[in-house]
Amino acid sequence: MSWGFLCDLLSGVNKYSTAIGRIWVAVVFIFRLLVYIVAAENIWKDENDEFECSIRQPGCENVCFDHFFPVSHIRLWALQLIMVSTPSLLVVFHVAYRENREKHHNQKLYRSPRRIDGGLLCTYLTSLILKIGFEIGFLALFYKLYNGFKVPRLVKCDINPCPNTVDCYISKPTEKMIFLYFLGATSCLCIVLNLSELSYLIFKYSIKR
Repeated sequence: MSWGFLCDLLSGVNKYSTAIGRIWVAVVFIFRLLVYIVAAENIWKDENDEFECSIRQPGCENVCFDHFFPVSHIRLWALQLIMVSTPSLLVVFHVAYRENREKHHNQKLYRSPRRIDGGLLCTYLTSLILKIGFEIGFLALFYKLYNGFKVPRLVKCDINPCPNTVDCYISKPTEKMIFLYFLGATSCLCIVLNLSELSYLIFKYSIKR
């Protein structure tokens, strides 16, 4: 995950956003990106080593861990951050296209290349719809993979090659569950902000029409 790339991307998007869009950028940067780098990554970095089962049957502990944690929380969260941030590149590229077009023709073709209207409005709305889709998709994925954002202290596993039902213990379950709830809450907040911005732009454009 590239810290520099996401910082540059979010800073660039901030130039072309509405007031609601700037709030979204602040939420992603402060409550998601910084929390991921400062705290969340440390909580899950040793999750495999700290997962223990009450039997030393070779392979049993590994298959149980893979069953209860099919995808790492932290890698899935990193992927979510990247996926919800990259649709904003569409807006950045469109503005760059407008500026290069004016430079190529050596004349003013738009009232302002960064003004959200015409084709740029369609691009902006598309980026918002993609963000909302990714947020909802990842929330559903987290809910399905981790049984409704729950991290139990004890899980029972009877998967081959375990000879019988064994008890497996997850380290720091309360701490991990708090971060999962925080992840879900920030995702919901971003969905609300994106929906608000989408509604605002559509309403503003309808009034002008």
